[in-house]
This record gives sequence, structure tokens and C-alpha cells, in this order.
Amino acid sequence: RGRGARVRQRLHPDARRHAARDQALTRGACRRAPAVEGPGCFYRQTVLVDVPDSARCFHEEIFGPVAAIARFSDERDVLARCNGTEYGLVAYVYTRDLGRGLAFSERLEFGMVGLNRGLVSDPAAVFGGMKQSGIGREGAHEGLLEFLETQYIAVEW
Repeated sequence: RGRGARVRQRLHPDARRHAARDQALTRGACRRAPAVEGPGCFYRQTVLVDVPDSARCFHEEIFGPVAAIARFSDERDVLARCNGTEYGLVAYVYTRDLGRGLAFSERLEFGMVGLNRGLVSDPAAVFGGMKQSGIGREGAHEGLLEFLETQYIAVEW
């Protein structure tokens, strides 16, 4: 995988994923996928359920194959918890009621939302996050606007 040598395992990018996973487990989350570690710095897909709100995996972007799942009481509860993070790159909504899912998706404070699909990237679509997940946009019409300068000229005739 050509990542280059690391003097210590803790310096590897996967160390952050391991730390977030382990912290969630010590706070009461349960692992639902087999924990198979490979040689070196391999990181296997991980599914965590009943993850507490205080877990790092809900407050840090770990950029790993980790699905952190928590229970919620109603839409208002889950919306507050989703929008309560300082990050907002991408969110995913799965539902049988497309109208309800679309209305919910529009209230999410994320730059991109996948509604009933796991892939949100598309060359014709804008890419970018909200809050601490990025400034500006790439791709699509909005991405071109990043290269323009707006000028206002006030004239009295």
C-alpha cells in the first residue's frame, strides 16, 4: 500500500481509527463485525452499535471504514444529534418514505447527503462540507464560482 515507513505504530493514520473505535467500546458500544487485524497497519471494516454520544467516532472525522450506529427516540432527537457536531462533510439517510427522507435531508447541516444511497460523489455534482469540514466547493457550477471574484461598482448618474 505504499505509505512509507513509520517509526512507531501510533504515528500511522490508522492509529486514530483504532483509538476512536477502542474508546467507543470502553464507553459501552458493541462491535458487530469481526475484528480481524491484518499484518502491519491493516484496518478492517468495523461496525459499532449502541455508541454513546460522547464517543470520539461521533466527534472526529476518522476517515476509516467505521460505521458508528446509535439509537434515537424520534426525528427531532436524531436531527439535533447529527447537527450537533462541528463537522459536516457528508451524511446518509435511509428510509422507505422518500418524501420524509428528503425533508429530513434538507434540514441536515452537511455539504452532501446521500438519501437511500451510499455513494454521493459524482463528477457533475458539487463536493464540499459545512462547518469544520471544509471551505468552498469543488465541481459543478458552484465549484467554478470559487475561481471568480465578485466586484460591485456603485455609480451615480
